[in-house]
Amino acid sequence: MNVQFCGAAGTVTGSCHLLTLDDGAQILLDCGLYQGSDDDMATFNREWLFDPTKLHAVVLSHAHIDHSGRLPKLVRDGFKGRIYSTPATRDLCALMLMDSAWIQVKDAEYEHRKTGKKVEPLYEAAHARKTMEQFTSFPYEQWFPIHEDVDLMFRDTGHILGSASVTLRIRRQGLKDQYFGFSGDIGRPDRPILRDPKPMQPLDYLICESTYGNKLHEAYEDQTERLLDVIRKTCVEQKGRLIIPAFSVGRTQEIVHRIDRLEHEGRLPKGVNIYVDSPLAVNATDIFRAHPECFDEDLLHYLYKDPDPFGFNRLHYVKDVEDSKALNNVESAIIISASGMITAGRIKHHVRNAIGDPRHTILIVGYCAPYTVGGLLASGADSVRLFGQKYAVKARVEIMNGFSAHGDQREMIDFLRQQDPGRLRKLWLVHGDPERQEGFRDALRAKGFENVELPELGQEYRL
Repeated sequence: MNVQFCGAAGTVTGSCHLLTLDDGAQILLDCGLYQGSDDDMATFNREWLFDPTKLHAVVLSHAHIDHSGRLPKLVRDGFKGRIYSTPATRDLCALMLMDSAWIQVKDAEYEHRKTGKKVEPLYEAAHARKTMEQFTSFPYEQWFPIHEDVDLMFRDTGHILGSASVTLRIRRQGLKDQYFGFSGDIGRPDRPILRDPKPMQPLDYLICESTYGNKLHEAYEDQTERLLDVIRKTCVEQKGRLIIPAFSVGRTQEIVHRIDRLEHEGRLPKGVNIYVDSPLAVNATDIFRAHPECFDEDLLHYLYKDPDPFGFNRLHYVKDVEDSKALNNVESAIIISASGMITAGRIKHHVRNAIGDPRHTILIVGYCAPYTVGGLLASGADSVRLFGQKYAVKARVEIMNGFSAHGDQREMIDFLRQQDPGRLRKLWLVHGDPERQEGFRDALRAKGFENVELPELGQEYRL
């Protein structure tokens, strides 16, 4: 048996890991889209380090596009096996992969107009529809066979709706079963909406995320007070717009729910309207409403007071493009729009229209890769490029990483508390920048985990 790292190795996007069993059967863990503009990754989304036609199955940890976004490309290139996920992940993917297909087509058309060369989209809507036909959904905490020698169990990681860690129980003839794990993205305890991450059972091998491997987040209460302060300064004192780039699934719903609570507590300043400007986020919020089995006890209790935790009178969900354009003229408003790293979607237009005016604020509420517009703003850049033009940064930029759906170093170490350093033969760190991975590796070694590896893209390990 061996494992090859086919994405998210030394970077935070493009999750994709290939497990090859002793009988030659291949199981892919995630199949994510690389999101960014790093020259070294220019061809990543179009090329494979394996043959899609030879894959037996794909196991999907959650629906975020950097974990699921190349599935239609995989199907287009000949994959005919099953895609295993939780029910909520399947429902979210039905929306997100169609949305991604639309973006692929539009990006190809833009490149054609810009260069004059015909560009083939990565995939189209027909491939996304075919992909959904290959999904099989399993609930948490139950073993299901996905190969004659492999059983699968999902366990809630509290990252986004339906997110899961993956445990594979692998039978070997005449030998003891091996347990191979993939953390997926690890969420945070004591967060609104979702249940706390549940630690994985003891494993022999583990692939673990490391996005915030050398960082600690702010406390929940501190974030709420800071958010209120930013709202008052921007929307009340300066009559400006508060622009919040947020991923359509997970981050948007948490921010909306937090503002919903402020409204019901009577603390949200009067005269401030809130707009969620993302058709995908609007539809994804409906899926959240349909999956209360993923909610934590606090939200279930809150539903007795407020049957809609994602809606109130001053909150407006925007779908129509003309309504979106009209937001460029509003004052004293909060606009939440995708994508979270400002790499695509309507958020790029909102940032472009606000970035040159000091009345407005751009609030970064989660991790942004360094080479994205969000990452550049978070690092204090004086200017950024949007739609091929350079814009001076005059708007205020605030950063609140405590909103992240990723656990910090302390929370991820707690997630691993059931792992026995003496049993765990190898622990690979993925989905993180090198500096953060190195910090997490050092912290893990201090806890007794000696066999920690930082794999490179394409690297293989024999188990």
